[in-house]
Amino acid sequence: MEDINIKITDRDGVTHEIVAPTDMAMNLMEVVRSYELAPEGTIGVCGGMAMCASCQCYVKSDNELPPMSDDEEAMLSEAFDVQDNSRLGCQIQITPEMEGLEVELAPES
Repeated sequence: MEDINIKITDRDGVTHEIVAPTDMAMNLMEVVRSYELAPEGTIGVCGGMAMCASCQCYVKSDNELPPMSDDEEAMLSEAFDVQDNSRLGCQIQITPEMEGLEVELAPES
């Protein structure tokens, strides 16, 4: 088991330094929900299927992320407040390579 350190800035601008497990097949959206960094019902509305963009975040670190799937790219093309560094949290798996990841949750749309 290997835990990693992640910094997540919530929608109120507060940065949380958290520890996330790499052995539970979690994604970033699930980590945000488990730490209750966004109000219930405002993140992961579609259950992590890349169909709602409620878990959109801005990647602030230079971690190498997996390429965007067609579904993620299509969802972000329809989302609000999209930036060049936007990704869907449900599509970012928590792996040892994500050590030091820094993200900011996009505003609730």
